[in-house]
Amino acid sequence: MRTVGRRRRASAFALVCALAVLTAPGLAAGTSYAAPAQPEPAPGAKSLEQVRKEIDDLYRQAGTATDAYNLAASEAKAQSDKIVEIARLVVAGKERIATLKSRAGAAARAQYRSGGLPPGARLALSESPNKYLDGADRLRQGQKAASDMLSELDRTQTDLEQYARDASAEWEKLEADRIKQEDAKKQVEAKIKAAEDLENKLEAEEKARLIQLEQDAQYRAQTAWLSTGAMKDVKGVATDAGKTAVQYATAQIGKPYVWGAEGPGSFDCSGLTSQAWRAAGKGIPRTSQEQLRLLPKVALKDMRPGDLIIYFDDASHVGMYVGDGAMVHAPRPGRNVTMAGAGSMPIKAVVRPDA
Repeated sequence: MRTVGRRRRASAFALVCALAVLTAPGLAAGTSYAAPAQPEPAPGAKSLEQVRKEIDDLYRQAGTATDAYNLAASEAKAQSDKIVEIARLVVAGKERIATLKSRAGAAARAQYRSGGLPPGARLALSESPNKYLDGADRLRQGQKAASDMLSELDRTQTDLEQYARDASAEWEKLEADRIKQEDAKKQVEAKIKAAEDLENKLEAEEKARLIQLEQDAQYRAQTAWLSTGAMKDVKGVATDAGKTAVQYATAQIGKPYVWGAEGPGSFDCSGLTSQAWRAAGKGIPRTSQEQLRLLPKVALKDMRPGDLIIYFDDASHVGMYVGDGAMVHAPRPGRNVTMAGAGSMPIKAVVRPDA
């Protein structure tokens, strides 16, 4: 219980600190923000701001590739599930055919035991008219049963042939998605490595200034966004499910970003939002692009805590709105889940998981 209490106090402290930053003078009010002066780069060398933008661009490309990877992985899983279901149908069909063939064999053996005389001939030789009529009725029933059995056998065999074609098609899709998934993984790894290589060339002091530059850029974007009056009419109240999702997401503050991760120890951006809503009892698409495509869109003025904010034209990033102009998100490799201004990146759309 003491451990749980400490974790809750740590999460609450992180939330208070983040909100304090977001509501700092000049940020929440939308007034001008002046970044501290940076040392001039050596002639011909890139400025730290140029390096920051290059790193940011590489991580954004990695984010796009991560969405492609996650989507391919999701589609591959769906196709694997289809193949498993088809395999079950094939097994059931083969068992049904075996049963029908057994019944047909039993009928053939019965005819053999009767001397091989066709049922119609046996009825014609009957001495009793009543027996003949009863036998004729049974004959018709037997003929219908035999005909139905043969029709069912034929349908089942046709179904098995279709299952084989379906399985082949699904295997082809599965293989194509595996290739897409592998290609996307290589792209992600290449972009992340290129960004890390750039960052690793920096001295410790430069790395510290790089973090400050990132924050400066976010603050300027948030200030500009607030100055447009974007938050003026935003007064939405979270639903019970939305509160649960926000509580889950903010409790992850401080955990590292790892691409493709869905918790519990690390997350990527859409892994955080999808797991937060899963904790609230609502399954949503795994990737930010699919969240944009499949979840209902809402106007910015109608935004409420728990809604998801999709960023950039390619929908490569997502965060969860938590109220007061802030959102929680998993930013990028090398950074932890954190709070940021809802307008600190270009907003493409707002979507609602519990519409």
